[in-house]
Amino acid sequence: MNRETLWVRGWALRNVFLLWFVRPRIVALTDDRCEVVIPLSWRTRRRDIHAMYLGVLVMGADVAGGLIAFNLIARSKKNVSFLFKDVKGEFLKRAEDDVHFVCQDGAKIRDLVSRALSTGERQEATVDVTATVPTKLSEPVARFALTLSVKRRESKS
Repeated sequence: MNRETLWVRGWALRNVFLLWFVRPRIVALTDDRCEVVIPLSWRTRRRDIHAMYLGVLVMGADVAGGLIAFNLIARSKKNVSFLFKDVKGEFLKRAEDDVHFVCQDGAKIRDLVSRALSTGERQEATVDVTATVPTKLSEPVARFALTLSVKRRESKS
């Protein structure tokens, strides 16, 4: 298991237990791209249709879209807060195996964090995440558009 996966699972165990419970695995994490896999298992699937729960799909999109921002902010060592203001999802096919969530908006996220740091004002941008099941389908099972909101926090003196 790679360092990023261990870190995310440790953070989730302390902060978002349900995320820890579904066992995400970080496949790739760079300044430009993040890929997260959530396995289809008894923890993540609906028994009646043998497909991943909608809530688990949204959690995967949240992690893939937010991890790039989290890494950039942590490395900047600045006091910055971020959250997703809204989420839009388009569910195209049933996710009947492990789901890969990919965000390739690193440049957009870097620009967003930079603007928030320089202006001190809240800045927002839409981050796109695509969910695929490469073992079963060549096309996406879902697409997400998440509005990432970033703001520099004032230091408490």
